Amino acid sequence: MNILFMCVANSARSQLAEGLARKAFPNAKIESAGSNPGTLNPFAVHAMREIGIDISKHVSKSYDDLPKNFIANLDYVITLCDEEVCPVIISKAKKLHWPLPDPASKEPMPDEALLQRFRIARDSIEKKLTEFKDQL
Repeated sequence: MNILFMCVANSARSQLAEGLARKAFPNAKIESAGSNPGTLNPFAVHAMREIGIDISKHVSKSYDDLPKNFIANLDYVITLCDEEVCPVIISKAKKLHWPLPDPASKEPMPDEALLQRFRIARDSIEKKLTEFKDQL
């Protein structure tokens, strides 16, 4: 099974989802990408480290950076955008949408408050992945 998680920057939500899905589906090929890739958010790395998943080597990437064979054989494309416009790709894959607010704040806030937003996003994605796995 090939699963692609997408959001805009590929720095937070889709990175969290990629890390969680690789643990939940160890025999699947899991990738993430964004329509306007940024930089992996250190709060995403920290939130995942708290539950024993290391995404520190992940990099933000675009759909065009993914292996062509992976794209050709996609089973699911899961978008995680909420308030922004989600990336759209042409694919025969089943498309799912799990809208989540971007945990990366545009406003200054204490690190602990920002980290809490990442924890909430992580836990929400983990819950959706559990439901998804139960439906397969």
